[in-house]
This record gives sequence, C-alpha cells and structure tokens, in this order.
Amino acid sequence: MDPTQFTRLTTGRPYPLGAVSDGLGVNFAVFSANATRIELCIFDARGRKELRRFDLPECTDEVWHGYLPDAQPGLIYGYRAHGPYDPRNGHRFNPHKLLLDPYARQMTGPVSWSDALFGYRLNHARADLSMDRRDSAPAMAKAVVTEDVPFNWGNSKAPDTPWTDTTLYEVHLRGVSMQREDLRPPLRGTCAALADPRFIEHLHRLGVTAVELLPVHAFLQDRFLLERGLRNYWGYNTLSFFSPEPSYLQNGPNDLRQAVRRLHAAGLEVILDVVYNHTCEGSELGPTLSWRGLDNASYYRLMPGEERYYINDTGCGNTVNVSHPRVLQMVMDSLRYWTQSYGIDGFRFDLGVTLGREGTGFDPGSGFFDALLQDPVLARVKLISEPWDIGPDGYQLGNHQPGMAEWNDRYRDTVRRYWRGDEGMRGDMAARLCGSRDIFDRRHRRPWASINFVSSHDGFTIQDVVSYDGSHNEANGENGNDGHSENYSHNWGEEGPTEDATILERRGRVQRALLATLFLSDGTPMMLAGDEFGNSQDGNNNAYCQDGPLSWLDWGQAQSDAGRALSHFVARVVALRRDHPSLRAARFGDAAQEICPGVSAISWLDAHGGYIDQESWEDPQLRTLALRRAALREDGSADISLLLMNPSAEPATFTLPEPAQAWLRELDSATQVPAAPVSESEVTVEAHSLVLLTATCIPGSAS
Repeated sequence: MDPTQFTRLTTGRPYPLGAVSDGLGVNFAVFSANATRIELCIFDARGRKELRRFDLPECTDEVWHGYLPDAQPGLIYGYRAHGPYDPRNGHRFNPHKLLLDPYARQMTGPVSWSDALFGYRLNHARADLSMDRRDSAPAMAKAVVTEDVPFNWGNSKAPDTPWTDTTLYEVHLRGVSMQREDLRPPLRGTCAALADPRFIEHLHRLGVTAVELLPVHAFLQDRFLLERGLRNYWGYNTLSFFSPEPSYLQNGPNDLRQAVRRLHAAGLEVILDVVYNHTCEGSELGPTLSWRGLDNASYYRLMPGEERYYINDTGCGNTVNVSHPRVLQMVMDSLRYWTQSYGIDGFRFDLGVTLGREGTGFDPGSGFFDALLQDPVLARVKLISEPWDIGPDGYQLGNHQPGMAEWNDRYRDTVRRYWRGDEGMRGDMAARLCGSRDIFDRRHRRPWASINFVSSHDGFTIQDVVSYDGSHNEANGENGNDGHSENYSHNWGEEGPTEDATILERRGRVQRALLATLFLSDGTPMMLAGDEFGNSQDGNNNAYCQDGPLSWLDWGQAQSDAGRALSHFVARVVALRRDHPSLRAARFGDAAQEICPGVSAISWLDAHGGYIDQESWEDPQLRTLALRRAALREDGSADISLLLMNPSAEPATFTLPEPAQAWLRELDSATQVPAAPVSESEVTVEAHSLVLLTATCIPGSAS
C-alpha cells in the first residue's frame, strides 16, 4: 500500500463512525455539528510525514464521511477541522492542529509535548482568544486503521460469576508486574504479565473472582508532570475511548485480548475502570488533540452565557457532554466495543455522577443510565458507579438505578474508624456489615449493590492505614497539599516503618481485622492489590503520578514470612465467605424472619449475649459488637454465623447467645489458630480483633 497513490475520496457512508476497512478500501466517518470542512490527512508508515490531504466530501446528519478506495488496514491518519475560531461562543476550530479520530481503534507514536499542540498562542496577552498557526502533526499521535478480524476466543467463555459470589481485586496493569523478578524485563508492565500463570495462581490462592483494572484506555502524559520528572501512572486522563494504552502492549491490541482470554479460561472476570466524564484536553488552556478541535461546543459542557469556559464538575478542567446524542452514542459505542471485541465483563465508571448529569443536575434516570441499562449488550455485564463528583449535589451514594453497583466510601470510612477505636461508631458499623441497607435497601436493590472496600488505588493501602497518622506525599511535588485530608488512619505508636515488636504486633492485628471485616460483610468486597501481603506506598495517599517502586507492587514483601502469613489469612477469610451463605446475603429481606427456632436472619447482640437496646446503641463509649446471621443452604439446612468484634485496647469476653448451637470457631484474627469446636459458653476476643463462629441447624427442629 503506497499512500502517495491515493488520488480521491468517494462519498462513502456516515455509519459506522470511525475508520472501517471492507478489504477494498476504508470508509471514514466523523461527527462534527459545527465544522464547515473536515480534511482527512494520510501519513507515511512511520507516522512522521504527511503525504496527502482530502476533504471529506459529504456530511449527512452532521457526520462527515468519505471512502478511500484501495486503502488497507495499517494506514495512518488524522483529521483537520475547519470552522470558526470563536472561543467566546464555544468554537475552537483550528485546521493547523492534527486531530485524533475519537473512534481510533489503535494509535501510533506518542504525544510529544510542544507548544504547537495548543490551539492558541501560549503566553500571549489574549491567552486562549489568540490563535496558533503552527502545525501540530509532528508532535501528535496518529490513528491507525485496524482490521476487523474475529479473535479466536476458543473455549474461554467468560465465567459470568453471580454478583453474590463476586470478589473484586483492584489492580494496576503495569504496576502489578514491574517488580516481578521472575519475569523477563520486556514482559513487565504489559498485558502478557497480567495473564502470567504464576499471577493467575496467586489470584486462585486468594479466591478472588474478578480483576478490576485501572484505566487501560490510551491516556496522555501531563506536561506539568513530565517537567517535574513524574508521570501519569493511574491513567485517568483519556486520549482515546477505543484504543488500549500503547505502553501496555508489545505487539498490538490483541495482547489485551489474549490476556482476557487467559483470565477467562482461569475462571476470572475482567472489569475495566473507565473515564468518560472528562478528557485529557483539560480546560480552555489545555491542548487541542481531538474533541476540542472537532466540535468543542458539542463534545463538552460549556458555561451558559460564557461558552469560553468549561463546566468543571470533574475537577479535571472539562466535562464531557454526555447529554448530547452523538456524544452519548460515542460512549455507548465504546462500551459495546470493549465488551464485544475485548470480552470485557463489566465497567467501573469514574465519577459516575458526572455521567448522570442533565441540565438540572444529577438524574438517576438520565439519558446515559437509561441507555446503559436498556442496552441488550451492556445491561448483561457488571456495572459499577463511583457515586460522586465535585459538582453541585455531587455526592449521590445510594441514588443510582437498580442494576448498578456503587463504590461505598462510607463503608471504608466507618470500618477504618471503628477499628481505630473511635467513639460512637457501633451503630454505623452495624449498618455497613449488613450491606448498608440504610443506603441501598430500596427499589428492590440487592446487597451486592454496595461495593465494600477499605482501601483502593485512591488513598492509603491497608498497610499504610495502620502505619501512618498522616499522608506523606512529598514526592508528588505539591507541598503535601494533595490527596485525602482525612484518612482515618493510626500509626499505633510510631510513624512509618518500625522495628518495635509491640507496635508491629498491634498493627498486624488491626490489619487482619480490617481485611476480615471486608470479606465478612454483606455486599461485594473489593480488595486493593497488594493489601493481601502488606504492600506499602510509604504513606503516600495520592500516588497518581508515581510510576515507580513507590506504586508498583512489592513482590519481595509478598515472599516474606509476614507477607505469606497475611496472604494465607486473606485466602482463609475469602474461603469462609464463599462457603457460608450467611456471610454474603443475596437479598435484604426481613431481618426478623426466623430461619431456625429462635434464630432470626439478623440479630445484633451485646457482649452479654442479649439484644442491644436503643440506649446502648446511642452510648458512644460502647464498642464491642456481635452479629448473628442465618441463611438457608440449597440442601434446606441453615447456615448460622456469629461475628464477635472487639476494637478496644483490652480483651473482651462475649457470652454466647441463646439458643445454644454447636459452634465451630472458624477464625480468630488475633491468634490465627485452626478451626476448632467451642466447648464453653463464653468466648474471649483479644484486643483489636474479631472472632467468627459458625453452626448448622435444620429449620423446624431443635438446635
């Protein structure tokens, strides 16, 4: 294929959007409601030299399109859009700027930072009202025409794990393997390492059922970070909604498909963290890379009456205008593409509230959520929202539609505060343990709608929750002003690493109690990768820009005696959750329903074995808590569990409740002793620890 031989474009078709090869040529289609002319730019095989420009010859329903005969997959291209450069009225057309196709399925070349990438003249007195006429193509990444060849998924059908049985493992695709000494360096940080059999074996030992990947969409490295010697590590800075991040690939997009296939074959689901709420183009002072240059007034939400400026509900400079039908179509097309072409099993929507905003604010029945939940492809996958943004009324935990799960930060904060020993946390802790029914028990939603987590990529690891009183983000270069201001953490005697055996023992107890609580609560547990072996970020609670050992998983720690012991503990708790239906309620139901004689579905008990009265619930000094739950098994028997929790600094003795059961002591987070029958009527729970007892009874018979 010699691009210099191309002579003309024919009319082509307005659908599908993007660049689509039919074997005889390529059809190009791109949306712009306000452009007056769009040029297709063809480049050489290295993407360095522009060889041809063609006007897209037709515009149908605001979609510009043309067909290039004889063009083949592998062709490198971009767009230039003509129209008014009128920022005050929301238009920022500048044909001197090469634009990435919003539907690009593959990219080539990095974005090399240059002042030419900006549509205006930097340091000009008129700022973004000025216009820069330098060609940005030499510095801009280009799109690659891909071939729509069916991928051989073999027998690796997605496991389709029910929500009630789901255990999430949040992990960064690059960071999970960068310090794997058992991998060849070229494989580290890539899709191939994600699907390495030894890592899959690790996931199997833990018992998790799904990996939730931080963003794998192609993203931009921020200029200000590169100038400080840092990098955008997390990837919440999307450059393409259809193309995988090139640095995660060795050979091309099929690398990711192969990884998904291997994870599926191992019985593991793959969920993507996706960022559709904003793009990498930032505010009015950001670069012109794609959407801004194609149709700024359509793709972004602009300030009414001041269209020069962007509504910034995301805190990232701009907000994608998902209310626009063509923009909504782009997001939906992207989601379907990842589901159907990459076999993805679900999505976690970053700042999901932003996606649900209409002109009047957040609406759980917004066009986006309605389109998502009725889509015949997407309604069948797991859908998770981050239920907040920084816009007006931006905190919407519990206010999404049935069919959606939500990150529950109240769970995180409550569990951390309870095990830190804060006063007045017993009532809130009780609600969190039971799937946060005070938040989610409406519209026939299920406990799985609460995504429970004690740590995530955004904040402290659990190791740091028990090792630091405050954040230590000096490496970020922001004078410690970034990250969460309140971590609900405690160092238990010394800030950071210590060799004090007493402090280490106390930290270990709290650490195990935090992890055990996560998996012994109703709802869907999500564990941050590395928490199972004590991974630390040295007190940095905002490591978004730390693409180095600080953020990468420390597999040396995983191989230490302490790391192995903690991983074994986590695996044991996950197995208990899997084996006992009373530890993972399928629905909220009636807490008072009698499952066995004298045993209701949920009972809150005090240390004396009696029911907690209102006065005790309101006493801020009382901290110990006992939760008895019961659920039927498929064979008709009833599974009963009794969770005894003591966040205090001294041991606590619990009297076992009536009716008596043949209790088995399954877990003790303080001593980690093997399971054993309970012969006494009282159980001592050590300081900063919990104990789990289980029993079986036959409904309708004496216990």
